[in-house]
Amino acid sequence: MKDKVYELWPELEWIEDPELREQTANTWELALSKSALSAEDLNTIPFTLLVPDLEVSFMDHKRCVVHIARDCGEQIKTHLGKGLSVNMDILLSGAILADVGKLLEYEKKEGNVVQGNYGKYLRHPFSGVSLAESCGVPPAVCHIIAAHAGEGDHVKRSVEAYIVHHADFMTFLPFKSRLEI
Repeated sequence: MKDKVYELWPELEWIEDPELREQTANTWELALSKSALSAEDLNTIPFTLLVPDLEVSFMDHKRCVVHIARDCGEQIKTHLGKGLSVNMDILLSGAILADVGKLLEYEKKEGNVVQGNYGKYLRHPFSGVSLAESCGVPPAVCHIIAAHAGEGDHVKRSVEAYIVHHADFMTFLPFKSRLEI
């Protein structure tokens, strides 16, 4: 299954720390082993259930978030690095893992992806942290997973968590609510 994870996530290679890269990949492997969804499903299912008739897949969205987060982190390092440090490995791992819990939140019914019973009790930031902690992912990355969604509005976010949060929402909110001119 590790091969499938690296097929889904070639961006794992951007994580320079081999231990963190392995922990991040192991978290995705664990999530896939517990999920009703397959790795292939992630390239076809919508990335959110909150927007009807959405044609953007889970992996399209996730990959966009990871790439935006990486680019943003690099720009912050270039322009603001004297006053604001960014740990790129933590940022990349957190961006890759932010929605890993959705693999437990979602299930398939009659050919459609729906929020499953598990997801009604625990949203993906919570299940994502649980999966990540099971794989030894460090607290700085678990913080990003926990704080990337609305639940994070009630805690102080790290620089890396702010980046992932905004990368995620800037690629979600225009689908949900935007001014059409």
